[in-house]
Amino acid sequence: MSATDFEQQGTGWGILEDLPGDPMMWVLIFSELAAFGLFLGAFVVARALHPAVFAAGQATLDAHLAGLNTIVLVTSGWAAARATAAARAGARGCARGWLFGAMALGALFIAIKLLEYAGEIASGYGLETSPFFTLYFLLTGFHLLHVGLGIVILAVVSRGARPASVETGTAFWHMVDLLWIVIFPILYLVR
Repeated sequence: MSATDFEQQGTGWGILEDLPGDPMMWVLIFSELAAFGLFLGAFVVARALHPAVFAAGQATLDAHLAGLNTIVLVTSGWAAARATAAARAGARGCARGWLFGAMALGALFIAIKLLEYAGEIASGYGLETSPFFTLYFLLTGFHLLHVGLGIVILAVVSRGARPASVETGTAFWHMVDLLWIVIFPILYLVR
């Protein structure tokens, strides 16, 4: 049985079987979404319990840098989607180029976020400053780790640039994008 025959057979994954990429990646994605959901839920509840502390903390954040990071990460998601389309079309070299573009934008996201952290830390804000900053640093730090992991995943799938591998890697990358699109307004914009 060839790999293609195996891929065409049903694997017993139910609805996960119809999603692009490997079903195990979707198990990971759903578990990560649940973890981030708990983090965001804790943030919303804590904000309801300490509105003045959260308003004061939020007022110190640099929404412009975070907005720039949103544009960077959404653009990287677009590049990842282009990589998937190229891989499906059999253009492996083109797919690699788009994946490298997505990785470079992911690295830029990390650099901007570290710059933002440096400014906050220089201003005296840290994990123990207030409940706002504890949750802010934990939530954004956890997301930042996922951006780094996403870059590694994209680097691994770029080696062969096979359609199924690229779909699997970009599914994770799109989860990272989606999470930031939810995190950004909750942390920086919603008052």
